[in-house]
Amino acid sequence: MFKELNELLNAYKERDPAATSKWSIFWLYPGVRAVIDHRIAHWFYKHKHFYIARSISQRSRKRTGIEIHPGAQIGKRLVIDHGMGIVIGETTIIGDDCLLYQGVTLGGSGKEKGKRHPTLGNNVLVGAGAKVLGSFKVGDNSRIAANAVVLNEIPDHATAVGAPARVVRLGGEKVELLDHVHIPDPVSQALKKLSDRIEELEKNQEK
Repeated sequence: MFKELNELLNAYKERDPAATSKWSIFWLYPGVRAVIDHRIAHWFYKHKHFYIARSISQRSRKRTGIEIHPGAQIGKRLVIDHGMGIVIGETTIIGDDCLLYQGVTLGGSGKEKGKRHPTLGNNVLVGAGAKVLGSFKVGDNSRIAANAVVLNEIPDHATAVGAPARVVRLGGEKVELLDHVHIPDPVSQALKKLSDRIEELEKNQEK
């Protein structure tokens, strides 16, 4: 447990230029307190002590402004920067070395049952105010821009922006996006395929 805490404090120190010491991070950073409280609440949740788990998470919410359902599964070295207004749903899964900024919601779409909330891979960054809604995965090493609304799966090594979010970078390379003027006509595309097929059949008949 102490090793995991030390790793968490080191992660904050590496990612937050305002962090001055592990001592100040431990006592003054609400994200650290929220994660520690969640570890305790999650233990009770797994052992089916749901009331105790929920009471711990609600007290933590009042103290930190960060709401993490005790059922959520959180990996190692999660850094929550500022943190106010973050909501993490019950069936959320967060991998190792992730970074969340204030106002992030990892929630459900309201349509699913069972696994209702997103899964974040390892080393995922979610910008301030972003909403990730649904039971899909955000791939390893991906970046979600501030205020993005993510409703579909995001591949590994991707950068997603906008509402609804779209992938603009993949593996460090810019993704070509269609604009509103140069959208291809699906009817023309279908006719072209049909014309090519007729031409192919005519050539076969000549043979």
